[in-house]
Amino acid sequence: MLSREEILKHLTVCLGELFDVAPEKVVPEARLYEDLDIDSIDAVDLVVQLQTLTRRRFKPEEFRSVRTISDVVERVCELAWEPAPR
Repeated sequence: MLSREEILKHLTVCLGELFDVAPEKVVPEARLYEDLDIDSIDAVDLVVQLQTLTRRRFKPEEFRSVRTISDVVERVCELAWEPAPR
């Protein structure tokens, strides 16, 4: 299982590679839209990258309520630790 630290590290790398977000900006309280300038299309791209990390398929709507980096990490943890659908 992935730790929160591993998810945050992967998220930091993805945000840097995909959207040129400086690593020092990727802190738990950073807001995706306001602080990191991530729009809804970017968010879908980010979900795809997180699927690669977890080897689980996520639906974009499962991330509708996330607003901060901390929210993303928590949501990925919840989804990654759920039993795989059959």
